[in-house]
Amino acid sequence: MDDFGVLVQVEAVEQVADGRATVRVRSEVGAAAAFWCGEPTGVGREHHVEWTVEEDVAWGGNTRPASSFSPGVDEEEGGRIVFRGRLCLTGDGGATLEVAGTYILFDLADPPPSTAVDGTWVEISVKRNTVSLWPYLL
Repeated sequence: MDDFGVLVQVEAVEQVADGRATVRVRSEVGAAAAFWCGEPTGVGREHHVEWTVEEDVAWGGNTRPASSFSPGVDEEEGGRIVFRGRLCLTGDGGATLEVAGTYILFDLADPPPSTAVDGTWVEISVKRNTVSLWPYLL
């Protein structure tokens, strides 16, 4: 988990049954909808955010070599968010994904990916309902 590194514009999308808000964020590397963990008054403004993803990296499952070598965040059909960046294996059962100069922390599913993918461009596709955004001040 880490800040996204750039300001994002937060736009209201919907309120879900458990009371959480889903927002769409737009940045220089893409847009996606995710759960908003900030104050309701923060919607409609720009924020630095931390992305929290509650889904493990599963090589050959939700993680594959990237189709392009540029950072990105996008939505795909089926309610999934795709993060594209450089994968760094941490050696302790985790990994970070560098997206536009910032890092998102992930756990690794068994079996872990080969060390040969360390430092390569990958795409990680996760369920939208496993992604949360936490605003913070610099």
